[in-house]
Amino acid sequence: MMVVLPSLALALLCLLRAGAEVPMQPGFDAEKFAGVWYVAAAVSNCSMFLKRKDGMKSSIATISFTPEGDLVMKLIWPMLDRCQTFELLFHRSEPAGHYVGTSAEVNRELRVMETDYGSYAIVHELQQSGREPTTALQLLTREQNVSPQLLQKFEELIPTVGLTRDMLAVLPKSGECQEGEGGGDT
Repeated sequence: MMVVLPSLALALLCLLRAGAEVPMQPGFDAEKFAGVWYVAAAVSNCSMFLKRKDGMKSSIATISFTPEGDLVMKLIWPMLDRCQTFELLFHRSEPAGHYVGTSAEVNRELRVMETDYGSYAIVHELQQSGREPTTALQLLTREQNVSPQLLQKFEELIPTVGLTRDMLAVLPKSGECQEGEGGGDT
């Protein structure tokens, strides 16, 4: 009986954490959310992110919406010798501000946790593939500068999604790969 109790407690904790809902922006307005955002900070348990986070720079995320309400995210990341471009499509889900994307290898969920639309947004992403699921939070800003207060607010959310501060990358400003520049792979 003494051995069963700790195991049962651990199992219950895992179930509680797995069932925990990520908070979402109340009354999410896609029209206000669309436009250009800078990725000012990110935190993730993805092994590739953790290996590269110290050399990363701020990137640009351009968000638009299809007539059906699906979210299109175009990311431009500065790399050592080029600009890497990715385009992701997330299908609208419920509640508003929740999107899902699927491909042959990866299932993704994107949730807008919090935004004031004019200066910042905090976005949660969950990816599930053949490997362990990965979680990420991104701090998006309309300008490349991020205030210490906003960064502190972002850091306070890190443990609420099961991540730790040592996984955090505060991305330095970059003049590279401005919107409209190509030169990248898709």
